[in-house]
Amino acid sequence: MTMEVKRMLINVRTKVSTYVIAVAVFCCVDTALAQTSNERTLHAPDSSSTLSVGSRDYVISPDDLLDIFIVDVPELSRQYRISTTGQLDFPLIPKPIDAAGLTLEAVSLKLRQLLQQSGTLTDPHITINVKESRLHSIAITGAVKKPQIYEVMGPTRIFDVLSLAGGLADNAGPVVRIIRLSTCGQTESINGQGSSTETSRTQQVTTLNLRTLLSSTDAKLNVDVCPGDWVTVPPADVIYVVGAVHKSGGFELTTEHDKLSVMQAIALAEDLKPTARRNDALILRRNSSATNGRTEIAVNLRNIFAGKSPDVPLQPDDILFVPESAGKKALTRGAEAAIQVATGVAIYRPY
Repeated sequence: MTMEVKRMLINVRTKVSTYVIAVAVFCCVDTALAQTSNERTLHAPDSSSTLSVGSRDYVISPDDLLDIFIVDVPELSRQYRISTTGQLDFPLIPKPIDAAGLTLEAVSLKLRQLLQQSGTLTDPHITINVKESRLHSIAITGAVKKPQIYEVMGPTRIFDVLSLAGGLADNAGPVVRIIRLSTCGQTESINGQGSSTETSRTQQVTTLNLRTLLSSTDAKLNVDVCPGDWVTVPPADVIYVVGAVHKSGGFELTTEHDKLSVMQAIALAEDLKPTARRNDALILRRNSSATNGRTEIAVNLRNIFAGKSPDVPLQPDDILFVPESAGKKALTRGAEAAIQVATGVAIYRPY
């Protein structure tokens, strides 16, 4: 073997050794970083799932779930449930802590003092967040995009509550109701237009008109919703138009159309057909005391369109039936046919 070949082999061995050492160092550093990241993930409080609550404002209630994090003490950093009697059982502290009625900051200071007195920790740094609170939630139901229970820590405006639920659904009715079963500090008087308040025993129901609420600049209408309240947006009522119209169907009484008259309903149904019997239209209105459960109200569309008769307002669940002129049997069994057709028609949203 020549000297040249030996030199080449030595160079190759040197480069391979250098590469192996570099790979080993990289793997060690990567493992150390991954371990550090895992430790941070394990011991740091989960800020994404905890509630954003100021320690000076929030008052702890029985059955709250607290996320307690102590720096460099992963053995004690975990979630703790406040008992139904308002006490916190913490390891290494012989007696339970009376936590209900105290703020998060006050409990943090108290826990710090007790750990120092017991000799467990010399200088503990404690952070407490609220993970769950059954007494600090609002139920949002009805015609909203995301109906569920939301955590709130204090009075929240109705606009914010509706935003939490993703806004109104397409079939939202014209009102929103706030049902309160307990007190929320001082009861706010609501004198704005489009709102009313009813009190029945210990339950208070506040009804707000959504059209007025959304279009008004009056801040009084954007009322407080308190923890424990139930907010519901009833689905829109429906008026049906069937028979000799171009688009038979059900039309919802939404925030844009919270009231409909006969002429407006005909307009939404895209006008009458040429074969419509304008003098013989009927409004079928629900009436529990009637024989068939509905009352028939005769409507002369010709006179209404000519301005000789006043326009007739419709009520929720009314069926406006316009018979065909070619079918003499339409009036014979018109009511029964209209009801059957109305139960199967599509719901149209006029927007």
